[in-house]
Amino acid sequence: MKPRESGKQRVAVLFGGQSTEHEVSLRSSMNVIRAIDRQKYDLTLIGVDKHGRWTLCDEQDYLLNADDPAAIRLAPARCYLAVVPGQSGAQLIDAANGQPLPSIDVAFSVLHGASGEDGSVQGLLRVLNIPYTGPDVLGSAVCMDKDMTKRVLRDAGVPVTPSVTLLRTGSAAPDVDAIIGQLGLPLFIKPASQGSSVGVSKVTDRAGFEAALALAFRYDAKVLVEQGISGREIETAVLGNDSPEVSVCGEILANDEFYAYDTKYLKGAQAGLVIPAALPASVADALRQMAREAYLALGCSVMARVDFFLTDQGEILLNEVNTLPGFTSISMYPKLWEASGLDYPALVDRLITLALARAAAASLSQTER
Repeated sequence: MKPRESGKQRVAVLFGGQSTEHEVSLRSSMNVIRAIDRQKYDLTLIGVDKHGRWTLCDEQDYLLNADDPAAIRLAPARCYLAVVPGQSGAQLIDAANGQPLPSIDVAFSVLHGASGEDGSVQGLLRVLNIPYTGPDVLGSAVCMDKDMTKRVLRDAGVPVTPSVTLLRTGSAAPDVDAIIGQLGLPLFIKPASQGSSVGVSKVTDRAGFEAALALAFRYDAKVLVEQGISGREIETAVLGNDSPEVSVCGEILANDEFYAYDTKYLKGAQAGLVIPAALPASVADALRQMAREAYLALGCSVMARVDFFLTDQGEILLNEVNTLPGFTSISMYPKLWEASGLDYPALVDRLITLALARAAAASLSQTER
């Protein structure tokens, strides 16, 4: 690894991970790495393989099949990393020879999904005293669990999609007829703590309920059964710490049954993104205000994407909050900011700046105690 150049801060880009979104994360990493200003920052690339092992990567050859979304892979590891106690706290070392990595000023994480955006890596980075992009531990954990997200938002007065929560163990078998009577058809059954529509099914009749539930329980011990909403899918991008900004609104036009994983990342041509969404100014303003309120209520900081349904009756319902949205070439979050006047390199730089500012504010708070 190159030594630190004078005046530059070192950014560690974290990507891969053990979740079902591993390949999406690899694709996000390419765009983030390409966008980082090399005049301001040195880079450390850390790939997390599907076994959870942290590897030190070389920018020139860290990916295999980089141009194929379905076959993209991390290259074989040359160096595994370990966390050990250090003089000023925990530190990352080369596991083979015990040599510490050059000090890292900030981590830019694109570890999508479980074990990446659920608070676990955020907690590790806090132990390592490394600032990081994306919400802090609490905001990450709450937003990853869609059931907990809804509970917090309902308490904050933010309208959410009606749903029923089911547990794999410790509860009676669900009363399917009662659930359908309460929520109607169609229904969407989804794991509580997965992203990118993994394990999600659309249920249009009673016969399909059991298979959809079994699929969702393969990915999580807690499942949401949500009311199918007839309307438009609108997304917003939020950026900031104490005074967050909200982008223009964008709309998803999915040609599949719903905006599933394959539609998002493997069949991008089948999903249309309309930015800005064709909305009356009053509706767009209401959506953006609600996104900001939800972001603050959930304890988010640095960034998040907030997704809504706009029903055929004009009602706004918050669907979910994604704390580490995709940064692929077709991802909505960077596209929304580009349409709002912040291009990809400027967005990446802004996220790094916000991560450092949050860490500095936290350090100051601790000093003043």
